[in-house]
Amino acid sequence: MNTTINDTNFNFPKQKNVYKGKVREVYNIDNKKLVMIASDRLSAFDVIMPKQIPYKGQILNQIAAKMMHATKDIVPNWILATPDPNVAVGYLCEPFKVEMVIRGYLAGHAAREYKLGKRTLCGVGLPDGLKENDKLPMPIITPSTKADNGEHDEDISREAILANGIVSKEDYEVLEKYTQALFQRGTEIAAKRGLILVDTKYEFGKTVDGKIVLIDEIHTPDSSRYFYANGFQARQDANETQKQLSKEFVRQWLIENGFQGKDGQQIPEMSEAKITEISERYIELYEQITGEQFVKADLSNIEERIEKNVLAYLS
Repeated sequence: MNTTINDTNFNFPKQKNVYKGKVREVYNIDNKKLVMIASDRLSAFDVIMPKQIPYKGQILNQIAAKMMHATKDIVPNWILATPDPNVAVGYLCEPFKVEMVIRGYLAGHAAREYKLGKRTLCGVGLPDGLKENDKLPMPIITPSTKADNGEHDEDISREAILANGIVSKEDYEVLEKYTQALFQRGTEIAAKRGLILVDTKYEFGKTVDGKIVLIDEIHTPDSSRYFYANGFQARQDANETQKQLSKEFVRQWLIENGFQGKDGQQIPEMSEAKITEISERYIELYEQITGEQFVKADLSNIEERIEKNVLAYLS
């Protein structure tokens, strides 16, 4: 019996096609709506891990839905309903081919690049004298290309996006404004939970009538990095590792076991104990980020449950 969602093959009424990303599977319904299913697949360094993580899809879907609701007054989004713990339904949109990454601190990828001596990231200059996890003078937007499944996202500058016509200047200015507003709201929400929103990414699309809306996920542990606010500065001053809530703990485990998604590297074996540990960590993330107790969905027949709930909504 499957207790996780890996690959789905539904055939919903008026279904046109299905797109399968690293984690989500998106069903096009009559070229009007999208049914987005959050699987339990685990992706790191743009590589899908061989084993799935119980409840991961539910956690990501429910955090994203809550955060979309909490930001819809400042930025319109694509969601219409969440008929199942793992499913969001919303407007069909044409995605922009960039991810809007915004950083308030020197962490993760930015810190790794900085350690290599780079002082410009995506065309944005960084001052000398920073150490890992320091707060930046102000949040910076460091976009990346939206890679196809299995390929690596790549850093790109604002200038290159405009010069190559990936996004028009008029639209890009809206994306920048929305990104800054969302990061500010996300920072405020995190502060109320005793957290620091370190960095995150937003994806946007256009509806059929040309409206720019927020799509995909928002402020989840897969798309964002959080530090615990309590003791942050003391840990920085003592050159200690920051206590954080994000998927970074998975990346660090992979790095320690010789894997960073590079050619020739082998994905380390994930034991059942490691999978359980990751699942429990995701539940902890959910409860810390939302301030609510996580309610586990019924795993006895996940695909049957999803199909029943989606069909009931579509009808």
